[in-house]
This record gives sequence, C-alpha cells and structure tokens, in this order.
Amino acid sequence: MSEIIAGSLIILGGVFALIGALGLVRMPDVLIRMHASTKIGTLSTGLILAGCAVVFGTPDIIIRVVAIVLFILLTAPIGAHMMGRSVVSTGVPLWKNEETEKDNLDEMLIKDHPATD
Repeated sequence: MSEIIAGSLIILGGVFALIGALGLVRMPDVLIRMHASTKIGTLSTGLILAGCAVVFGTPDIIIRVVAIVLFILLTAPIGAHMMGRSVVSTGVPLWKNEETEKDNLDEMLIKDHPATD
C-alpha cells in the first residue's frame, strides 16, 4: 500500500512540474512566469519528497524530508519576491491587456521616489 501512495505522490509531483514547465513557456510576462515557476516548483518538489519519505519510511529520512520541504517553503517566496522587485525596479516591460491598463505600482513608485530633474 505504501508503494501505491509513494508512486502516486511522485507521479503527481511530476505532473505538477510538467504543468509548471508549460506555464513558463506559455505565460506572457516575467512576473507571471516567475509566479508559475515558484508556486508549482514548490508544490511539485514537496510532493516528490513526500513520496520519497513514504518509500523509505525511516525516521531519519522523514526528518530530512520535512526539513528540506520547510526550507523550500521558506526560501522560495522570499527569492521570488526579491526577483520580482528587481524586475520592477529595472523597468522590464510588463504584459498589458485591456483589464490591466491601470498600473498602481507605477504611481506608488513615483510617489515614493520622485524623479529629480
């Protein structure tokens, strides 16, 4: 029974990793691509590691897997936030459509850091 659970978790993690890879190719914007890679990467890695923990089942492996998953859950959002800030601050053009014509972030950046002439 544990092999079925472990196999299901590993396959599900692989499917989510594939979905994340498709999101990287299909998404139009740097920030949206980063969102897809961060969220799906964290989920797929967690599922694959959970499957490995179920396969081995020893307490030392389970503790290591939990520590790795917690580390990924803590560092992935922070890394994505820092990359997103650098993308916005360097002025990389963002995707625009009719629903997102108004950019509130530009107004906030101008208010916080007025241009000096």
